[in-house]
Amino acid sequence: MSTETKEIKLANPRGFCAGVDRAIDIVNKALEIYGSPVYVKHEVVHNKFVVEDLKNRGAIFVEEIDEIPDGSLVIFSAHGVSDAVEKITKSRKLEYFDATCPLVTKVHMEVMRHARAEKDIILIGHEGHPEVEGTMGRHINKNLSNIYLVQDEEEAQILEVEKPDNLAIVTQTTLSVDDTKSIIEALKVRFPSINIPKKDDICYATQNRQDAVKQLALESEYIVVIGSRNSSNSNRLKELAEKCGTPSILIDDYSELNFADLSGYKKIGVTAGASAPESLVQGVVTALCQSLNGEPLELGENKEDIFFRLPPELR
Repeated sequence: MSTETKEIKLANPRGFCAGVDRAIDIVNKALEIYGSPVYVKHEVVHNKFVVEDLKNRGAIFVEEIDEIPDGSLVIFSAHGVSDAVEKITKSRKLEYFDATCPLVTKVHMEVMRHARAEKDIILIGHEGHPEVEGTMGRHINKNLSNIYLVQDEEEAQILEVEKPDNLAIVTQTTLSVDDTKSIIEALKVRFPSINIPKKDDICYATQNRQDAVKQLALESEYIVVIGSRNSSNSNRLKELAEKCGTPSILIDDYSELNFADLSGYKKIGVTAGASAPESLVQGVVTALCQSLNGEPLELGENKEDIFFRLPPELR
């Protein structure tokens, strides 16, 4: 054990956001009111501990609606679903609650509005991510509008569209703010008349956690990001810390820490993605303090006060 006291610096804000809180509350309330099992389309949020806890309470996670027995209760994950998934659910007369984050729903509405206006749409996002699949699947008016997925600057520079003079941009909500800006700039060069929203679609929680990790990187020699490997926003935090020149690791919980590797650092930063519970953060902080003779220090304060209401039936 190290005898020198280490500074364990905690980013603010960190961890759960309003959309994640709401999605988890919807599953828990549904289990409480309707009993188990409750079926959830995809992991309700991308955190393995949250998912395991809900499984233990009676939630069953599926990838396809046809895996769900007739007469069951279904919940759509925080990432949102396509129009086709919603229609299949309704056609089978399955009762369902929509735990889609309201900020993702806002992007769905933008896609439909642009499509009704017969615009072509560019979605900036990561192929295969459930939020992207859901947003692409909300595209309507397909005879008069097209939707294209762009993942990086390179793709932006070679993209060919049918309507270069009638084009709009939407984005996945959990991207790197800086990377998204550079992709939008590349698209503006290619398509000068492109419709760019006054405020981008990257959500407040993603923006705030990225701003906090930039500050944390300035004040730390090493950063621990708590979040699951399939969490987009957690991966962006790790990448951003490293872009700021601070080595970083993404872990699910304290059991993945190698204290021997960390013993050479005097200032260790800790943050968490928007789907990681505070209990995991505190587990990491406790382990760092006990194993490395650390002293926890909160950087700034969490001023987020956003709250998303539950569906009326679950209040």
